[in-house]
Amino acid sequence: MAIPLTAGPPATASTRLMWAILGLVLLADALDMIDATVTNIAAPTIAAELHGGEDLIKWLGSAYMLAMGVLLVVGGRLGDKYGQRRLFLIGMTGFTIASTVAGLSPDPALLVIARGAQGAFGALLIPQGMAIMTRTFSRDMLTKAFGIFGPLLGVASVGGPILAGFVIDADIAGLSWRPIFLVNLVLGVLGLGLAVRLLPHDEGDASIRVDGVGSGLLAAAMFGLLFGLVEGPGNGWPAGAVLSVVVGLVFLTAFARRQITAADPLLKPSLLRNRGFGSGLLVGLIVFAATTGLVYVLSLFMQQGLHASARDASLGLLPMTVGIIVAAGACMALIKRMGRTLILIGLAVILAGCGWLLVLVMASGTDLSLWDLAPAVFLTGLGMGTCYGTIFDVAIGDIHPDEAGSASGSLSAIQQLAAGAGSAAVTSIFFRSTGSGLGHAMTTSLIVVVVLTAVTVPAVMLMPRRAPQGLHH
Repeated sequence: MAIPLTAGPPATASTRLMWAILGLVLLADALDMIDATVTNIAAPTIAAELHGGEDLIKWLGSAYMLAMGVLLVVGGRLGDKYGQRRLFLIGMTGFTIASTVAGLSPDPALLVIARGAQGAFGALLIPQGMAIMTRTFSRDMLTKAFGIFGPLLGVASVGGPILAGFVIDADIAGLSWRPIFLVNLVLGVLGLGLAVRLLPHDEGDASIRVDGVGSGLLAAAMFGLLFGLVEGPGNGWPAGAVLSVVVGLVFLTAFARRQITAADPLLKPSLLRNRGFGSGLLVGLIVFAATTGLVYVLSLFMQQGLHASARDASLGLLPMTVGIIVAAGACMALIKRMGRTLILIGLAVILAGCGWLLVLVMASGTDLSLWDLAPAVFLTGLGMGTCYGTIFDVAIGDIHPDEAGSASGSLSAIQQLAAGAGSAAVTSIFFRSTGSGLGHAMTTSLIVVVVLTAVTVPAVMLMPRRAPQGLHH
C-alpha cells in the first residue's frame, strides 16, 4: 500500500512516512559508509587478480574519497537549487550504475574510474537525505533520527570490511571480490523504488547560485595534492609528484581567494578568518589522514605479513571498529562538558595504542598473531572514536549560527579528502619500506602515524574550548 504524500495526512500515516524516509536515508548513507571502507580489506585481493599492483591498492580508496570530498559541498548546493528529491534520485541511480561497472571491471583503470564515479554520485546523494529530513520531519522525529544515525552508521562502517572479508572467502559463484560491488545493484534498485514512492516533491530554488569556478579550483587543487601524495612517498618524490603538489597548492590558494571575492562562495569567508574553526580543520585533516592510513596498512600487514585470509583480517580489525563505536557513543554524553579536552584525551589514546603496536612489531616483526595485536588495535580504536566524535563538534564551537551549514559541509568534505590523502600517503610509505621486510614497513608506517598525530596537539589548543550548546554536527 502506498504511503500517502498528500498535505495534511492522518497522524499515523505521517509518522509512518517519516520512519520510511528515515529508513531510506539510512540505506543511502549505509551504502556510502560500506563502499568507503570495503576496499580496506579487499584491496590486496583485487590488485592481485587484476594485476594492478601497489598503484591500484593506493587508488582504490583514494579515488572514491577524492571525488566524494571535492563534490560534497557542491552536492548540497545543487540540491537546494534543483530540488533534493531530484538530486537524490540522480545520485542513487549514478551510484548504482557506477557500482555495477566497478563489479564488472576487467582492468584496474576502469575500476578506479568507477570508484571515482561512485564517490561523485555519492556526493550528490548523501547531502540530500539530511536536507529532506530537516525540511519534512517534526522536531521530535528529527531528535529520534539523529539518535539512530550514529550507531547504525557505525555498524555500517564495521560491516564494510567484514562483508568484504566474508564475501571474498566465500567466492560466491567464483566471482571472488566482485559481489562486494555488485550487491549495490540490488540495494540501489531497492533504494530507487523507495525514493520514487516516498520522497516529497520539491522544486528547489532557481535563484540559488552554485560557484562553478570555485568548484573547479577546489577539484584541481585536491587532485594535484592527492596525486602527489599517492605517487611521491613510494617513488622517492620524483619531479612529477613534487610538481603536482606545487600545482595543487597554487590552485588551493586560488580557491581561497575565490571564496573571498565570489558572490556565492562555497565556503563563507568569515570561516577562513576564524582561528578556532581553522585549527579544527587542520586537526581533522591530519587526524583523519593518519588514522585512515593506519587502517589500510594494518590490513595489508595482516594479509601480506601475517598471512591472514581476507576474512580473518576483517575480524582482526573488528576490535578497532568496536573501540571507535564505544568511544564515539560515550563522547556524546561528555562533549558539552569537556570540549577540546576530549580531543586531547583521544590523541593521547591513539598515541598509546600506536606505541603499543610499534613495540609489538619491533619486537616480533611478522611473528605475531591477530590475537597478539587485538588489545592494541582496540585501544587505538578507542582513541580514534574519541577524536571522531569530538573534533568537528568542537571546531564549530564559536562560529555564528548562519555559518553552521557552510561549516558542516566543509568539515564533512575535509574528512573525505583527508581519508583519501591519508590512505594513499601512508600506504605509499608502507610499500616504499617493504624492501627491508614487512615488519620494517609496518614499523615505519606506525612511526609516521605517531608523528602526524603528535603534531596536532598544539593546534588543538587553538580550538574553541567547548562545543556549541545549540548546534550538533
